[in-house]
Formats: sequence, structure tokens, C-alpha cells
Amino acid sequence: MDQHTANKALIAPLRAAMYDFSERGVRGALEAALTPDALCRFAHPLGDMTGADGLYDGAYAALFAAMPDLERRDNIVMAGHTEDGDDWVGAGGYYTGVMTGPWLDIPPTGHQVHMRFHEFYRIVDGKVVEIQALWDIPEVMLQAGAWPMAPSLGREWHVPGPAMHDGLVPGPWDAARAQASCNHIVEMLEYLTKHPAEGGVEVMELERFWHPRMNWYGPSGIGTGRGIEGFRNWHQIPFLAGMPDRGQYVEGITHHFFGDANYAAVTGWPNMVQTVSHDGWLGIAPTGQRITLRSLDFWRIENGLIRENWVMVDLLDAYAQLGVNVFARLREFNKARNLGRIDLRGGQH
Repeated sequence: MDQHTANKALIAPLRAAMYDFSERGVRGALEAALTPDALCRFAHPLGDMTGADGLYDGAYAALFAAMPDLERRDNIVMAGHTEDGDDWVGAGGYYTGVMTGPWLDIPPTGHQVHMRFHEFYRIVDGKVVEIQALWDIPEVMLQAGAWPMAPSLGREWHVPGPAMHDGLVPGPWDAARAQASCNHIVEMLEYLTKHPAEGGVEVMELERFWHPRMNWYGPSGIGTGRGIEGFRNWHQIPFLAGMPDRGQYVEGITHHFFGDANYAAVTGWPNMVQTVSHDGWLGIAPTGQRITLRSLDFWRIENGLIRENWVMVDLLDAYAQLGVNVFARLREFNKARNLGRIDLRGGQH
């Protein structure tokens, strides 16, 4: 078995334990997969944790308490090595369950909810030594009717998995295909950053890289855009209007690309630096403040063009850097709601 297929197999028991979630099962799977000092970097406000117990107690325990039937579903599992020689596994999908208790001050719904995740695992000598994970926490706020931020411009919905149902990429790992996928994405991003610094929309040559029926699946707070025009209208134009110096600062950021068959992924913590100015962004007034952004992305290439792009951005961390306490706003908007546990055992008949 090649190294990257073996790395995907390493996290398979963890994924299985989280599908039939129990504290004992998940703690055991985490202990088996992670080194004791593994650095686990999660979205705001969860933050950084260390090792299996730190990760379970700091992230999963409260989520499991809010959704006692918690279940993990993976749509994408791919692996490869970066230009620096690091080995990563990228997994994307969603957590789901009936939300009968509050979580992060989000009121319970009494109904099934879903929360997208992108989780990247760096593996050394058969153990996970680092995790970079973004959970779409705002997606849960939206389903709970507890939205404390500006409305999304794009479509908010339950983002689907790959159209070709091939996201659980099997082995053996093909180096040539993986590199070709990475090369396509890296070149696309190079052309993307030419606008507006080097010219109008035409300098990006979007049609050369993107399928005309592409889907750009952004996080809740931005939403989905279909086709090049959907991508530009609902994400890129407001993004660049608020932060036109995008791509001009490279100090302190990282980009690590890896590929597997027709898929490519990028890690970075952070991987963007830009200044919120001009028109502002996401309803936030321009501050002239430079912020960092964490983004973990997957791309699927079909017939030489990008057909789907799953994008996760830690929007809550961006708000926090700009001095906006989203959770304080959430508590203010929902202070009259009952945050107690919902009992769904049924009443008298």
C-alpha cells in the first residue's frame, strides 16, 4: 500500500467512530490516531487544542451534548504531499444530528441540523501530528434562526458532495494525476490575483480554468454561487470591493497544496492577508485594518476544468479581528429564547 493510501486508512477508524458517535469510541479512535502532543487548530471560538483528550474535551464534548445522536458523514477524503514534502489527508463533509441542547449559545432547534466541516490531518510516521479544521458554525446559527450577522449574498443551502460521487478517492495514489490537478489550481490562483492589480476581469482568464456550470460552495455568511457570474457576483466582487489589496502581502502566510486524482486541496493557517477598506466586507464598515484569513479548500476537476470548489473560511475569526463579537450579538438577539434542553420523548396520547 502506498503512503497516501495508508494515511487515508489511518483516519478511517476515526471517521467510522464519528459516524456512530459515542464518547468512548471517539476518544479511543482519537488516541489511536493522534500523537500525544498533536496540535489541533480549530475555527474561532474553539481555538487550539493539544492531543486526543484536549481535542475531545475542547471541541467534540459540547457538540455531542447538544446533539446526542451526532453523526459524521464524509463526502471527500483525499491525500497527498505538499511542495514541502509534508503528507496530508483532507476530509470534507458534515456533522448532523437533532439539536436538543444549546451549543456555543446557539439555541436548540429540536430538529436535525447539519454543519459542514473541512478537516486536514498532517501525518508523520503513521500518526496525526497536526489538524487544521474549519467547522461552519454560522451554518448552525442560520438553521436555528439565530443569525447575528449581515445576510448572505449567495445561496444558503445544504451544500452537496461531489456530483460524480467520487470524493472518497481510492488508492493507489497516482503522482502524475495529483500533480496535474495541483498545477491547474496553482496556475488558476496566479491568474486570479492579477485582478485588479494588473487589469480588468479579462486578465484572470476565468473561462480557461473554470467550467461554465461550475459551483463555488462558500461558507455560510457568503453562500454558493453557480457559474462564473455567480462566483463573481456573490463572492469575488464584494470581496475585492472591500479588500482590494488581496494577494499583495505574503509575510506570515502559508499555502500548501496537495492533490489526489481529480481533486486538489490547500491548507494554510492563515493563508490570506488583506485590508478591510473601501466598501467594507460582509456588512462590516471599513476600518482600514489588515486581517488574516484562514481558508481550507477542495477543488474537483472535470475534463480539464474546475467543476466544483468547496470553500471554508473562518468568518468568525475575521469578525473577531475587526472587533465584532458575533457571539455577544447572538446572545443579545436571542436573549428571550429558551436555551434549555428540548425533551422529544413525546407527551400524552
